Amino acid sequence: MSTDYGFRFDNRYARLPDALFARTDPQPVAAPRLLLWNRTLAGELGLDRVALDGDAGAALFGGNALPDGAEPLAQAYAGHQFGNPTMLGDGRAVLLGEQITPDGRRRDIQLKGAGRTPFSRGGDGRAALGPMLREYLISEAMHALGIPTTRSLAVVANGEPVFRDGPEPGAVLTRVAASHLRVGTFQYAAARRDPDLLRTLFEYTLERHYAPLKDADNPALALLEAVMERHIDLVVAWMRVGFIHGVLNTDNVTLSGETIDYGPCAFMDVYHPDTVFSSIDQRGRYAYGNQPVITQWNLARLAETLVPLIDDDPKAAVARAEALLGEFGDRYEQRWRAMMADKLGLLGEEEGDRALVDDLLDWMRRERVDYTNTFRGLIGRTLPDGEAFYQDAFLDWHRRWRDRLGRNPESDHPAEARMRAANPALIPRNHQVEAALNAAEHDDLAPTRALLDALANPYQDRPLDDPYTRPPTEEERVLRTFCGT
Repeated sequence: MSTDYGFRFDNRYARLPDALFARTDPQPVAAPRLLLWNRTLAGELGLDRVALDGDAGAALFGGNALPDGAEPLAQAYAGHQFGNPTMLGDGRAVLLGEQITPDGRRRDIQLKGAGRTPFSRGGDGRAALGPMLREYLISEAMHALGIPTTRSLAVVANGEPVFRDGPEPGAVLTRVAASHLRVGTFQYAAARRDPDLLRTLFEYTLERHYAPLKDADNPALALLEAVMERHIDLVVAWMRVGFIHGVLNTDNVTLSGETIDYGPCAFMDVYHPDTVFSSIDQRGRYAYGNQPVITQWNLARLAETLVPLIDDDPKAAVARAEALLGEFGDRYEQRWRAMMADKLGLLGEEEGDRALVDDLLDWMRRERVDYTNTFRGLIGRTLPDGEAFYQDAFLDWHRRWRDRLGRNPESDHPAEARMRAANPALIPRNHQVEAALNAAEHDDLAPTRALLDALANPYQDRPLDDPYTRPPTEEERVLRTFCGT
């Protein structure tokens, strides 16, 4: 019987210059035990879903064995963390290799919490169970919501404690990504002042994610525009569902346009653009409403690294990059308005549509109403359930909205279909996630599995008394989320 388990690695990143990574094996753990296994994703990757669902999977995804063809390494990168430049790298993650899927796609398979690397900066290289389960839950929920994201293949308990505020059970997460190339990867290469290294990384990135751009008039400027386009779409999607990344540093901005790193992230219950959950975001730099501005700032840091590749004349290169980035605001606004039109079922475009959106959001902010349930409750044109909605201000808005729907150029059905596709019935609510993680730390994974099952179909109608659609009570409300590092 074959023991390759379906791994088909073709590790091109490992062929890049050694300056971009350190070859590092995962450190074995005491007693690996498979807690969560994503059979659906395993099938998409071409892995043996049955054979790896047990001790063999625990050994491989816990770091105690290596799959055939793996070339483990820790990637080097830098980053602006809360605006401050820092040299970083994979301090607790090991890239096993690049899996070629049955449909020909290339996917990184990485162990997170796999032990010390040359980039650990004094850390233990391990991860606590709670944050690894959290990333599994949120990343798979984001995938089900239709938002580009890294995925989670497995969580393995390592049988050892990790020490943060106190001892916590340890775990290893297996993360799957289109790649782990980041803005910070380019910042690292640029900081080494090696033109050949920067160009090699640039060419690898084009080949991996943007091959058609190799024939563009200015491939470096075309790459910047393509990454900007993907991140505009990504942030609009975050805003659509009330997602707050929480640590949107340049090392957490992927060149592929996927959401990465689910440390202190959270979903907004009560609507407010200044909402912050991350315990380390003391000044609200990464608040819900700031995410578009910060994304443009992060893209400017990418542009800085690409200056030598855009034009031999630095002044000309900067001017071209600035002109492109100057379009970010208008492009974002156009797509944000289209997204909000979908959430409200508005077809076509009228002069008063932006005011209609702004007035609803302003009312939601003043009255502290639930973001997800308010929009989902509008489907069908009826008044949403709950006494909070029956106020003159909302009733007036509701009449204006119904009048606007009556002027849609098509029948009601396309409008309602757009609303159902844009407005999830449920999200990973912070209090429910925390409750599941607390139970898991006491060896009860049933709440985690039940929450995962619910989140797999976020746009499906739910009963009125469904607990997963219920906002938190004041006592249940989660005000702070944590990185777990």
